[in-house]
Amino acid sequence: MARFEISTEYLKRFLVDLLNTPSPTGDTEYAISLVQGELESFGVPTERTRKGALLAHLEGLRDDSPRALTAHVDTLGAVVQRIKPSGRLQLSALNGLMWPSVESEGLSIMTRSGRQIRGSLVLANGAAHVNKKAATEERNHESMEVRLDERTSSAEETRLLGVDVGDYIHFDPRCETGDSGFIRSRFLDDKACVACAVAAVKALVDGGVTCAQTTTLLISNFEEVGHGGMDGLPDRLAELLVLDMACIGEGLQGDEFHCSICVKDSAGPYSKNLSDNLRALADRIGIDLRADVYPYYSSDGTAYWRSGGRAEVALIGPGVDTSHGYERTHIDALLDTSQLVADYLSE
Repeated sequence: MARFEISTEYLKRFLVDLLNTPSPTGDTEYAISLVQGELESFGVPTERTRKGALLAHLEGLRDDSPRALTAHVDTLGAVVQRIKPSGRLQLSALNGLMWPSVESEGLSIMTRSGRQIRGSLVLANGAAHVNKKAATEERNHESMEVRLDERTSSAEETRLLGVDVGDYIHFDPRCETGDSGFIRSRFLDDKACVACAVAAVKALVDGGVTCAQTTTLLISNFEEVGHGGMDGLPDRLAELLVLDMACIGEGLQGDEFHCSICVKDSAGPYSKNLSDNLRALADRIGIDLRADVYPYYSSDGTAYWRSGGRAEVALIGPGVDTSHGYERTHIDALLDTSQLVADYLSE
């Protein structure tokens, strides 16, 4: 049986707050501050890295095999690449953004002055009554544009609003929850796992339990572009447990209702010994942990290893449907993930 009680109400509330706090890669200050404030409210000491990631320090009963836990707060997004002669904006995607999935989405342009300008992403010349190819035209960074909710019809007028190349785009997350337990939102990757990590730490603190080993929690902020996983982690780590969303798709065992463990992704296998230990722990505490191989996937664990990290690395996370699109998971998967993390840290 599991040793800790994870608060469903707390987990859901914190996740919704985090989802509604924008944090595209490179512009994560607000979300990092939210997580930092939450952990410090539990009495957990934190610090920032020079790159802006968050480190939390959890005392351990022992320090002979120190551990780390990581999840990333940065999400997909975009920046302004060009102000078009029409006054509309061409964007450059931050890593794996799928353009069709954000067509017609509301967004905010974050200007350097701090002003937020609303708009939406639409197909250029997208009127079906004018362009007979509107339904079939390929959606990409050249065919899509930001339509500003301001009276502007030239590049000069748009610049007078304070908009410039490099301004960040915050897409609306459209987060919804319901009585059925589903949570539907953009950017569950990887805010769902950040919430699971925080909820697990809260369960240990509330239960007066000290981690078995000295543990560092890294909330990374550059995972989506491949260099978040080593930031500030101690050199002498023995184990690194990565929390990242679990893939759902044809041929995979995972689903929205369970925690999954990734035994191999596109970069290669994770540590067999640590993965087997986590699977055995899940069996003992009654969690149906689903093992899968992810064919097109990488994580902060890979970034850690490629940066010279020597610890064993394993990866778990809640099942998330339609990754890098309009995503969905279920509270059962979040609770199982939090539960497994809490029990792992205490053993």
